[in-house]
Amino acid sequence: MQKTKVLWGFSVSAFLINLAAIMERADETIMPAVYKEVGQDLGASPSQLGYLSFIRAFTQSVSSPLAGILSLRYSRPSVIGFGTLFWAVSTIGVAISQSLFECAIWRSVNGIGLAIVIPSLTSFIADSNSEDGRGLAFGWLNLVACIGGIGGGTVATLLAGHTFGGYAGWRVAHVLIAVVSIFIGLLVYVFVEDPKFSGRTHRKLHEGKDDLGQNHILSISMWKESLHAIRTVLRIRSFQIVVLQGLVGSIPWASMVFFTMWFELIGFGHEGAASLMVIFITGCAFGSLFGGWIADKANRRYPFIGRVMCAQFSSLMSIPFSWFLLLALPQDSKRWSWYAATLACMGLIISWCQACANSPIFADIVHPSHRTMIYAFDRAFEGSFAALAAPTVGILAEQLYGYRVDMVIPETGSKIEAFALSRGLFTVMAIPYALCCLFYTPLYVTYKRDYEAVNKSALLDEEGIYKQAFE
Repeated sequence: MQKTKVLWGFSVSAFLINLAAIMERADETIMPAVYKEVGQDLGASPSQLGYLSFIRAFTQSVSSPLAGILSLRYSRPSVIGFGTLFWAVSTIGVAISQSLFECAIWRSVNGIGLAIVIPSLTSFIADSNSEDGRGLAFGWLNLVACIGGIGGGTVATLLAGHTFGGYAGWRVAHVLIAVVSIFIGLLVYVFVEDPKFSGRTHRKLHEGKDDLGQNHILSISMWKESLHAIRTVLRIRSFQIVVLQGLVGSIPWASMVFFTMWFELIGFGHEGAASLMVIFITGCAFGSLFGGWIADKANRRYPFIGRVMCAQFSSLMSIPFSWFLLLALPQDSKRWSWYAATLACMGLIISWCQACANSPIFADIVHPSHRTMIYAFDRAFEGSFAALAAPTVGILAEQLYGYRVDMVIPETGSKIEAFALSRGLFTVMAIPYALCCLFYTPLYVTYKRDYEAVNKSALLDEEGIYKQAFE
C-alpha cells in the first residue's frame, strides 16, 4: 500500500476523501429537508415530491457503472473530482428552477454526479484498510458522511423558512452546498493519492503515446477490460445475494426522506424537525461505526458468519423500532423528547448493515482491481429499486390514507395529514425490513466459498507475474 502525505499526524488523502463524503451526503439531504417549502413554492404534492427523489435516485442507479468503468482507466481522485463538479453544477440548477419540470431535470443530472463519486469513495476506503479493520473503516466513512447529512439537512431546514435578498431560503441552501462542494472536489483532484498506484497520477492509467492507432487500441482494451470486470462481478453468488437483500433493504431508507416533512406536519416546526433529524442521523452515524466495529470482532471470532449475524440482527430490529416510532408514539408536538429518544436508539441499532456486512463482504469477494465496479453495480441495482420508495409513500398517503395537500397549514402543519403520511411510511418500511433479514441467510454458505475463490485467483495472478519477471 502506498504511503500518503501526512499533515499534523493525519493522512491528507484520507482527510480529503472524508470531506468529499461529507459533501456528498449534504447534497443528498438538502432536498428532502425542504420538501414542504419546495412543495409550496412549486405547487407539488407529496407524490410529486417523491418523484423528484425517484428521478435523482433512478438516474444515479443506472449511471453507477460509469464509476467502475472510469476507475479502470483514471485515478479515483480524478473521478471523484469530476463527479463532485458535476453534482455541484446541477445543485445550482435546482436552486434556480422555476417549475417542477426544471427541478426534475436538474435532479436527474445531479444523480449522475453522485453515481460517479460514491462507488469511488467506497473502493478507496476498501483499498486503504486491511481486511480485519474494514468494518470500522466503513463505519467511520458512514459517520463522517452522516455529519454531512446533519449539516446539509440542518442548514437547509433552518434557511427554508426565510428569504435572503428576495430568494427563498431553500434555494440559497442549495447554492451554498454547491459552492463548498466545488471547492472540496478541487482539493481532492489536486492532493489525494490513490492507494492502488505507486506514484500519483490524474492522467489515464494506461498511458499511451500520441499515436492515434495506439490510443484506439487502448480504448478497445479499456472496454474489453470493463466488460470482463462486469461479467466477473455479476457472476459472484455472494454479490447476487447481497444485492437481493439490498433491493428490499434500501427501500425503507429511501422512504425516510419524508421524515422531516412528517415532523413538520405533526407540528414540531422547522427547528424541532431539524433537531429530530440531527438526533436520528447522529444515532445512525454512531450506530454504523459501532456496527462496523462489533462486526470486525464477530468476524475474527466467527469467520464468514459474524458479519452476516450482525446484519440480520440490525435489519430485524428495524421492524419494532419503525412500528413504535410511526404507529405507537402519539403524534403530538409536545412529545418531542419521546421522539428524540426513540430516534436516537433507532439510529444506533438499524444502521449497521452497510458497514458491518455489505461493504466489507464486497471487498473480500472480488479482485482489488474490480472493487469500484462491484460497489458501482451494487448502487445500480439497489438504487433503481429503492427509487420507487419515495413516490410509493406519497401515493399510499394520498390514495389509501387520505392525505390532502390543501389541508396543510404552513405554520402549524396538520395532524390528519401527519397520520396519513406515517401510515404510508410504515407500510413501505416494515415488510422490506423483514425480507432484508431473510435474504441475508444464504451468505452463511456462499461468503466463504467466494472469498476462497478470489484469493486463489489472486494468488495465481501473483505467481504468473512473478514467473514473467524472471523469464
